[in-house]
Amino acid sequence: MPLTNSQYEAILRNYEDRQTKNRHLLSLRTEQVYNSVAGYEELDSSVSSVSVEYGKRMLSGDDAALSDLKAALHALAENKKQLLLSAGLPSDYLEPVYDCPDCKDTGYINGEKCHCFKQQMISLLYEQSNIYEMLKTENFSHLSYEYYSGEDLTAFERAVNVCKLFITEFDQKYNNLFFYGTVGCGKSFLSCCAAKELIETGHSVIYFSAVGLFDFLSRYSFDYKNKENLYNAFEDLYNCDLVIIDDLGTEVTNNFVTSELFSCLNERHIRKKSTIISTNLSLGELRDRYSDRIFSRITSNYEVCRLSGQDIRMHKFHT
Repeated sequence: MPLTNSQYEAILRNYEDRQTKNRHLLSLRTEQVYNSVAGYEELDSSVSSVSVEYGKRMLSGDDAALSDLKAALHALAENKKQLLLSAGLPSDYLEPVYDCPDCKDTGYINGEKCHCFKQQMISLLYEQSNIYEMLKTENFSHLSYEYYSGEDLTAFERAVNVCKLFITEFDQKYNNLFFYGTVGCGKSFLSCCAAKELIETGHSVIYFSAVGLFDFLSRYSFDYKNKENLYNAFEDLYNCDLVIIDDLGTEVTNNFVTSELFSCLNERHIRKKSTIISTNLSLGELRDRYSDRIFSRITSNYEVCRLSGQDIRMHKFHT
């Protein structure tokens, strides 16, 4: 799953912190039991001496030593449990403590990332996507066709199918989506649906409104004193699995915007990194507002979906 080195390191540090915390907790519990449960410390100490005794027997060729050792250790363990229960404590009170018993706070099970590791990764991906709150409601579980009819419904159904296929084939096939049409007809909603599904499967997604994207680009492009941050910002923009540019055309368009938009789309195309764009502009307005190169890049390399119909947000507001 695509995270930066610093993000991986942050997760691994979290596991180290868990282990340190739980070792300290176990140490405190052990001290408590030694001080309050008569005979427990002596039983605990006898485990080592019993192991040494039977070890010597095994070295001397005693064939029964191993089975006898297991029986002796089992008896000691049972006695210790009984002492804990008699003191009103759980029988496993001095067992190792783990936040995740499945991986024992290592993050891995048989060389594979544990579910807890993957969940931390997904949480980081949500955090960097910029749309955590939006995705609580903008997702396929809230998909509805009730606001569409006729040709509008046909267009929306096609866009939904295109979006679902885009998600299904994401790891096998490079593709991009371009949603355009009237205000409030589901373009941003479908972009968010794709974002949520891909983040949940561990893909990196970054969302920008068009205004936010070009503010981001201008802020970093003219910050000549901070080259490292500039490099990291553009690497994130160019390398994340999916970039969403929402409401293209709402920004103030000038030569800088046109140049940076082409650079972003072209660089991501070269790297075969997917992009979703939504806009209220028509294809003619898109061609007139931006360069022929941008228009050509989008119409040649994007699955274009036109949506139409009533403004759903306004409809919900009035009802």
